[in-house]
Amino acid sequence: MNCDATRSQNKRLRFSAVFGIVHTFFSRPLAQSVEHMTFNHGVSGSSPERPTILIRDVMQKKITMVQETATIVNQLEMTGGYMRLTLQAPGVAGLARPGQFVHARVPGLEESVLRRPFSICDAGDGTLSILYKRVGVGTAQMATLPNGAEVDLIGPLGNGFPMPREGAQPVLVAGGYGVAPLYFLARKLSTTGHLFAGGKTSADILCAGEFERLGWTVHAATEDGSLGTRGYVTEALLPWLAGQPAAEVFACGPDGLLRALSQNVSQPLWVSLDKHMVCGVGACLACVQKIIQPDGSVAQMRVCHDGPVFAGRSVVWN
Repeated sequence: MNCDATRSQNKRLRFSAVFGIVHTFFSRPLAQSVEHMTFNHGVSGSSPERPTILIRDVMQKKITMVQETATIVNQLEMTGGYMRLTLQAPGVAGLARPGQFVHARVPGLEESVLRRPFSICDAGDGTLSILYKRVGVGTAQMATLPNGAEVDLIGPLGNGFPMPREGAQPVLVAGGYGVAPLYFLARKLSTTGHLFAGGKTSADILCAGEFERLGWTVHAATEDGSLGTRGYVTEALLPWLAGQPAAEVFACGPDGLLRALSQNVSQPLWVSLDKHMVCGVGACLACVQKIIQPDGSVAQMRVCHDGPVFAGRSVVWN
């Protein structure tokens, strides 16, 4: 068998293994999946480099989560096709921290084995909210759900933002609905700071009024100049940031924005990565990202489990 055929076969085997893992995991309740599932990431047998992983151990290492049937409290239509969904979910809401996310099974899409990940925009008093945009079949279906509809959630998942160091000035940088976890962070902080929000048009600048009501200073940037500075949000941020040595930066948005920040911000920087996710708990390795370790080595980290938040300059972008 030639090398190309071998690689092709290995890819098919990996896909089949991942699909089997995901299908088994999500076809039964979370507690059953955690207790009974065990699998091997290796294609042709285990080895010291590719050990057998027990999902229970993966999930209990760092994460506290629940599976919960949440009830829709309301859906608020925002500008530009964005929606804000509020759910009654006391179990998840009581555990959630800024920067974490939930994995949702959208009602009406039962034939789809995959859940959808959504950053937690806010949580408290038994409810949580998420921001999303109608861009595909899943979010289009979600937008039709009425008040009282039930949504199956697993969460909160991932490792969120750290609290700013003592004496730091918090600076939040958002691209589009990347503002979601940053609003949750702003609401949890004991001090106010600055939000830099960017988008293609004014319709992509979300929650500005809510940040202002919290006492934050909002700087907007739009590519068409319809609101705030004309251009990318980095064009508004970087000159201002040069005179703020005490700043600590927290960012969420598209990779292009996060990469630019990692390459140009000298102050402490934390970025929340957006990767395609499958299982959401670090089992399938579909969302791995190269991350520089404290000793200078590079490791493949799972964005859903080890992240989604990482130190900005630790991310290997190419």
